[in-house]
Amino acid sequence: MWKALSSPHRRAILDALRDGPLTTTALGHVLPELSRYAVMQHLGVLERAGVVLVRRDGRERWNELNAVPIQRELERWLGAFQQATASRLLAFERHLSASPPRKEKS
Repeated sequence: MWKALSSPHRRAILDALRDGPLTTTALGHVLPELSRYAVMQHLGVLERAGVVLVRRDGRERWNELNAVPIQRELERWLGAFQQATASRLLAFERHLSASPPRKEKS
């Protein structure tokens, strides 16, 4: 998954697919600096990662974004950070409630 997202070209393809399925030819217009072969290679990486679904309609190859694996991986990765942050906040809360109140100087 992370390898698939590491390339700016592949991220541009995913950005283009956010609005709906596109043919491989249309995606080639999104990245005019790349050859059709290079676009196909990038699509292959995205397809193997499961973030692009391919449907063939005659001679056309339609590519569609599948954001579920991205969301799953993001939640798994961020969950560890959120859990650590929540644990620190709870520890801080316990510390504050266990500490005797400070007297203010007059």
